[in-house]
Amino acid sequence: MDDFKRIVAENITALRTAAGMTQAALGEKLNYSDKSVSKWERGESLPDAYVLKNIAELFGVTVDYLLSEHTGEDIPQKVEKPRRYSRAAITMVVLAGIWALAVLLFVVFWLTGSVHWIIFVYAIPVSLITMLVLNSVWGTPRTNLYIISGIVWGIICSIYLSFLQENWWQLFLLGIPAQIIVVLSFAIKRQPKNK
Repeated sequence: MDDFKRIVAENITALRTAAGMTQAALGEKLNYSDKSVSKWERGESLPDAYVLKNIAELFGVTVDYLLSEHTGEDIPQKVEKPRRYSRAAITMVVLAGIWALAVLLFVVFWLTGSVHWIIFVYAIPVSLITMLVLNSVWGTPRTNLYIISGIVWGIICSIYLSFLQENWWQLFLLGIPAQIIVVLSFAIKRQPKNK
């Protein structure tokens, strides 16, 4: 068992250093503390199967690679990240699709004899909700604060403009506590797992 721990420890250390990553950076990506990574690399403990899978995906190797002993030439000198689609391009294509749909609906209604410019106002919160989903998958959590704030104010503006003749300006007062709740919820810090 000690040999097995040593092999896994050497492989994790070699992959991390080849990627130019600190123990703290690896721990952050895996949602573990740098102390946990240090224990794995010293062979004092083993990461569980799920973490091994995440480490393998992160460094572009297989779990079998992490569990097998390697000679000096087998260890990748530079870990290449697997090719991925451009996240920015995917986001832009999806947002362009939302706005193309909004233009299509506007034109269809216009051709039938009624102009509904409010369609473009509704496209704003829909676009922001889509951005929130995509940013939650592969973006930075801090950006979600601004996107959620935009969603809150976008929905309030959409409702206000939908009933413009009513002059419901009081709706904007609802945005103040909603904005405070959003900001405070992002002030809550998640504690890293210490295993």
